[in-house]
Amino acid sequence: MKKEREILVIGGNRYFGKRLIARLLAAGDRVTVLNRGSSAPPPGAIHLVADRDDEKSLNEALGSRTFDVVVDQVCYTPLQAAIARRVFTGRTRRHVMTSTVEVYEYEDSIAPVREADVDPTTVPVDLELPWTDPEFLDTHYGEGKRQAEAVLAADPGFPYTSIRVAHVLGGDDDFTGRLRHYVDRVRAGEAIAVPPVNQPATYIHVEEIADFLFWAVGEDFTGPVNAASHGTLTTEDLCAAVAAQLPDGRTRFHEVEVGELSPYAFTRSYGMDNSRATRLGFAFGHVRQWLPRAVAETLQTVGKGA
Repeated sequence: MKKEREILVIGGNRYFGKRLIARLLAAGDRVTVLNRGSSAPPPGAIHLVADRDDEKSLNEALGSRTFDVVVDQVCYTPLQAAIARRVFTGRTRRHVMTSTVEVYEYEDSIAPVREADVDPTTVPVDLELPWTDPEFLDTHYGEGKRQAEAVLAADPGFPYTSIRVAHVLGGDDDFTGRLRHYVDRVRAGEAIAVPPVNQPATYIHVEEIADFLFWAVGEDFTGPVNAASHGTLTTEDLCAAVAAQLPDGRTRFHEVEVGELSPYAFTRSYGMDNSRATRLGFAFGHVRQWLPRAVAETLQTVGKGA
């Protein structure tokens, strides 16, 4: 008989986080969700209310609880990682941090980047930067994640992994609005801003990243791991997939030398190598197999007036 696992999810009440929670509950795990109280977790989950930036509040909410795995969906800064390291040392057997492809923002390689290209043990940490300033954090998202990984790597206090997530597409609840950006413009025949040389990127479907995180909870590997479907897409590929489902739409590109680009238009390659995760045992799908589904799901948001 399978032993019930004690899982803590910090944040995670929307998009792929809520799908992860649903998978954990369906597997018979005892799931605790911790957030600031802005939204209740799904039925069957325990709800703890605390500000994860407030170490005293976090300790008080957790009490004497311990966990088999902590899944940290909202660790954006080295300050938050340092608090997590102090609070969860001795409380968890494993820590899974949701990271991002943006940790590779300084890399510029035609070849897909590997985890070793950004080794968190070599990343300098500056706790004095204004990490609590929302505007600073918004413009330093990749750096915040990179330094958060570095804090855990330097002295984790527990076995940990950081999941470097590719750009996520799909679902009728994509709050980013990025794929919707292309749907709206193709439908209206409006110009789509791209650089003169438009580079490809790796992506992952919202259901696949939820599957990946669920799988990672049950594994014991440590350190960074890239999570991306096989294959890459350019902005042109995305728009072609949208146009295939909007036959009355029109795709127009506008090359921009300087200025704001459309959400998935890149001046450098944003491809991640997923071979480490594949070797560890996860079977990714191919981006072109699920892309039509992601577009159809985004079209549903248009129908809902989202």
